[in-house]
Amino acid sequence: MNIVYAAEKPSIAKILSEYMQRRVKAEDINVAENPDETGSFYIGFDLELYVMSPDGTITSD
Repeated sequence: MNIVYAAEKPSIAKILSEYMQRRVKAEDINVAENPDETGSFYIGFDLELYVMSPDGTITSD
């Protein structure tokens, strides 16, 4: 399980890289809080939208 302590783009980019199995740079993503779930984030990358849950799980939206 990945645990993200803060909404730091480099940390989120690292987890997204693992999920996508390719390198994702922090400057290439957009991160926004998900108002539907505390500690959850929307991640925009390459015309795709992903959701990261508080436990660090990333899924395609």
